Amino acid sequence: MHINADKGRVRKPYILMENGKSKFTPELREKLKTREIDFNYLVRRGIIEYLDAEEEENVEVAIDEAHINKSTTHMEVDPAIMFGLTVNSSVYPEFNNAGRHPVAWNFMKQSQGLYSTNFNDRYDARSYILFYPQLPLIDSITYRTLGLERHPQGQNMVVALSTYYGYNMKDAVVFNKAAVDRGLGRSAFFRSYADEEMRYPGGQQDHFTLPPPTAEGYRGEHVYSRLGEDGIIEPEMDVKEGDALVGKISPPRFLEEQTSFGIGEEKVRDNSVELRSGEQGTVDRVMLSETIGATRIAKVRIRSIKIPEIGDKFASRQSQKGVISMIVNQEDMPYTKDGIVPDMLLNPIGLPNRMTYGHMLEMLGAKAGSLKGKKFDGTPFSNNGAALVDEFGSILKEYGFDEFGDEEFYDGRTGRKFKGKIFTGVVYYQRLWHMVSLKLQVRSRGPVQILTRQPTEGKPRKGGLKFGEMEREALIGYGASLLLKERMLDQSDKASVWICRDCGDIGYYDYIKNVAVCPLCGGSSLEEVEISYAFKLLIDELKSMHILPRVRMKSD
Repeated sequence: MHINADKGRVRKPYILMENGKSKFTPELREKLKTREIDFNYLVRRGIIEYLDAEEEENVEVAIDEAHINKSTTHMEVDPAIMFGLTVNSSVYPEFNNAGRHPVAWNFMKQSQGLYSTNFNDRYDARSYILFYPQLPLIDSITYRTLGLERHPQGQNMVVALSTYYGYNMKDAVVFNKAAVDRGLGRSAFFRSYADEEMRYPGGQQDHFTLPPPTAEGYRGEHVYSRLGEDGIIEPEMDVKEGDALVGKISPPRFLEEQTSFGIGEEKVRDNSVELRSGEQGTVDRVMLSETIGATRIAKVRIRSIKIPEIGDKFASRQSQKGVISMIVNQEDMPYTKDGIVPDMLLNPIGLPNRMTYGHMLEMLGAKAGSLKGKKFDGTPFSNNGAALVDEFGSILKEYGFDEFGDEEFYDGRTGRKFKGKIFTGVVYYQRLWHMVSLKLQVRSRGPVQILTRQPTEGKPRKGGLKFGEMEREALIGYGASLLLKERMLDQSDKASVWICRDCGDIGYYDYIKNVAVCPLCGGSSLEEVEISYAFKLLIDELKSMHILPRVRMKSD
């Protein structure tokens, strides 16, 4: 017998069986509905028992009463209980490929919306607030139970399954410019910056103030032009990349040298907080406070408005992701005979390809719901697909639409009617925080690493995009040798070094004697060559391990 008494062990409730029948009788169900008894009553009376992952190995569980047989030991409390909160917040997941569920969970977690009702008083590292969040027309029991309607995370969009002159191939989607101008998918992005007046040994301390021009690392008057007299920026000031937000001076890293008069000159270095590279916005809020150690801290929150643009990512609750490839003027978009212009054009190949038929059901159901003025329930395993299609179809027919959601469309460019009908409906789409404006990275020249002299890595450090081994192989395969040299030498860590023709060691140039010298053999027959600085570094590291590599050069 194994008894696990681990803290925090995950357990799941199951209904017990007795003589091939569920112990949870219709009488108990009625009492539970009228609140005569509660869930804990059922657990205490042995009608429901909690099992952990190890116990689940030795039981036979029926998904509902229709699947009970002689060997059944337990039954699910509800078929949807096998899913977590995220998937249960989705709709019709049982009609989708199981492999798409984890993808849908991730998209839900990345969606922009109203993440907190007190967002205005918070200084999160980064946060996103959707301007006009809406409630979905189809939701689930879990969605309602959790009260997620207080934290909406998407918008209902009119979606047509149609191509558009090749602009929405694969995962690309085409947006209606008029809808975007009306506020579709618009959001605010907040980023917080924080700094503290640190204390150092010897009684030295940082100070929030305007750095003086004599400070070490002073960045120029224009950088501090938006700071107030106390060295902290004012709210509602427009800022761009490189502008100082909090002016701060710190003591020097090393002890000051004594001057000729024996008086130590007090030097300070500029340690101000500046806006990250590639970003711009408006100062939303500024906060001054104190830490437990009675040192002052300053927090500045920057706000920027993010309007959907080419490259921004959207996804439905059915894991159908898409990146905007084109934002088309409304007059150029296809339109129905009633004059309805879709907000989004989605490639029809994406649905059968990924087997997300729940997406099509949602399109049909939300369309019927928007016409009828009611919401539908999409809780997992609580619906029959065929019955749903019939129910939605009858509502659509009642309002003069095709029962399967197809509509006649006209080309906005030519005005001609399309030969085939296009499936159109309403889908709850989420705007994800993957936005091109926060990922855009450009560099011509910039800082380099001290050790390897190669460009720095990452957007915050003004770095370049990595050109790796696989890219190198691609250029070698094409025989583009000059491009390869430019990428991996000229644009990277090209260094001119002197190589001794006699011994093959690296030498140096003596500017006093005006001659190149080899420190190993003392010879003066040296040749200046261009190599990668990382290669020189490798030679130096090998020397530190008592290995002397020699560079041989071809004769002219």
